[in-house]
Amino acid sequence: MPDIDIDAPGTTLLLMGNEAIARGALEAGVGFVASYPGTPSSEILPALAGVAKRRGLYAEWSINEMIAMMNAAAASMAGIRSMATMKQNGTNVALDFIATQIARGQRGGGGLVLVNCDDPGQRNSPNEQDTRYVAKMLGIPMLEPGDFQEAKDMTKWLYNLSEELDCLVMLRAVAKIAHTSGNVTLGELSGREHKAHFPLDAPRMAPGSPMSPHARVLQKVEKAKEKFESSLFNRYTGPDKPELLIIACGASWLHAMEAVRTLRLQDRVGALKLGTIWPLPEKLIEEYLKKSDQVLFMEEVDPFVEGNVMEFAASLGPTGPRPVFYGKRSGHVPAFGELNPDTAIRAVAKVMDITYQPRPADYSKKVQTASEKEVILRSGTLCAGCPHRASYWAIHKALKLDGRDGFATADNGCMGAGAGAGGFYVAKIAGAMGSGAGLADGLGKLGQFGFNQPVIGGLGDSTFYHAGMPALLSAVWNRSNFTLIIYDNSATAMTGFQPHPGTGMTAMGEPGKAVPIEDICRSFGIRVEICDPFELDKTTDTLLDVIRDETHGPRVVIMRHECELQRARREKPPYKVYIDPDKCLGESCGCDRLCTRIFRCPGLRWNEETGKAEIDEITCCGCGLCVDICPQGAITKEVLVPEKKELKEEIVGR
Repeated sequence: MPDIDIDAPGTTLLLMGNEAIARGALEAGVGFVASYPGTPSSEILPALAGVAKRRGLYAEWSINEMIAMMNAAAASMAGIRSMATMKQNGTNVALDFIATQIARGQRGGGGLVLVNCDDPGQRNSPNEQDTRYVAKMLGIPMLEPGDFQEAKDMTKWLYNLSEELDCLVMLRAVAKIAHTSGNVTLGELSGREHKAHFPLDAPRMAPGSPMSPHARVLQKVEKAKEKFESSLFNRYTGPDKPELLIIACGASWLHAMEAVRTLRLQDRVGALKLGTIWPLPEKLIEEYLKKSDQVLFMEEVDPFVEGNVMEFAASLGPTGPRPVFYGKRSGHVPAFGELNPDTAIRAVAKVMDITYQPRPADYSKKVQTASEKEVILRSGTLCAGCPHRASYWAIHKALKLDGRDGFATADNGCMGAGAGAGGFYVAKIAGAMGSGAGLADGLGKLGQFGFNQPVIGGLGDSTFYHAGMPALLSAVWNRSNFTLIIYDNSATAMTGFQPHPGTGMTAMGEPGKAVPIEDICRSFGIRVEICDPFELDKTTDTLLDVIRDETHGPRVVIMRHECELQRARREKPPYKVYIDPDKCLGESCGCDRLCTRIFRCPGLRWNEETGKAEIDEITCCGCGLCVDICPQGAITKEVLVPEKKELKEEIVGR
């Protein structure tokens, strides 16, 4: 990660969009930042945490986005410029507080910026959500950067806007800006002093005030609209009277400009780039709607700007401009997923009635043919050595031995693979963070309706702290009958191994107070078992016993084994794994080559020529788990690294 707090105004650095956002916050004089890991926003807080001590900042991984938002708002009201960062799903978690906070204002304190990173194409998310509607619904002034320089500059500028309007403001980025890199010219670092004081006589809304909170929000939106009319983040490129006007925002602006250049339409097509997304600069938009009879919208994900501009145009009455609108509603732009230069080129070419052939007609057929011959199709799976594979194997065996059609719920994160081949299809339903426990809680209350299938709820260790505790507490209170498995791999693994309350380390690398999961669960007065899933037989027996426990109420099994990716950074593989070709029965073994077709660890591969399983020495991490699942004993392991007893005790003892 680059040195984002370098004091060198005018210097140009290659920065990831998230790093540019962090730099903009530093230039604005941010003093407090809180977040919960969520791709594509995850790198903003580490960038600031890495310089926190020398810049006098406070940076925190909170247990969830609601807490992060509350913490940042509190610091802001005490005069510290603050930031909360999250992905779209996290904004949903924090929405209750955001909805009330925007009406109350910041009591004249420091600026408060919410950075939300959406994930078009849902590459790293359970949904594809456009969070811009939150800004409109709640009246939050919102900007969206179109490149990396704007990511920095907008962040910096938003703090002044927040303080001028005395309200929360929002920066909305998308994955293509957050997770790619570009040149950013640095400005001056702030010399702002971080001095916190909560003023008891600050402006506030008194009971019986003639102006309602909602009215104040609308008043602030109008003030923001006035400022946005002349904002430098909105700009036009093209002829004075274009045949086609493109209105674009965010990363889509870059694609639109590339389409115009590629089709050589610079003299015929104009592009209005909007950086102030809500409220829209209506006077500016009206000015440009009068310039062309055709308007094409480009944006991710939903037709947010498209719909709002059309709504505004309709409000202008019969004398207002009446261009033909193209975009997602007309089918010229895809209604879902990420946009790219090709989709932009196709949209512009279609509106302008231009035939454009980027490649020879038979190119796609050749690519398809080559792909079918050369590309190995792989279904989603877990990493080699992942403890969740061992956990799901034990669950699968225990449910089969129980014989009552039991099943598991899944949650976000790595354990979401439980619904597929990597988890042996044991997980049947899933939802948002914490739903692995919440859904199981609901199912566990259906006994009076004749429901008697064993239910295994499941969530990860970080998710337990984030959203699992309320569901478990509710289950204890209402005596719901299910088993909750907490897959504890000692990290927030899916988003980059960020620490959580169970690891005893803070975002700034300082020791924190570790809060063991088992201590929390036992404080609820329920049965808690701790297993190492790599001890397959013992784990299966424990699960079977817990599933059949007649005690009415939830039970907890903590599956604790460190994430292999994290362990491998620190030490060598524990074992060298071999397959004896004389003992391997291939397709005649077990359930038609059990190891490679069913167990499916990436460290095992099938040799079509020999009809035998093999160890992929590049992928195999030497965990040795496959030794225990081979029914013929064809897989053996040689100890390479003596077991670090003290490390294991440290992990199990947390």
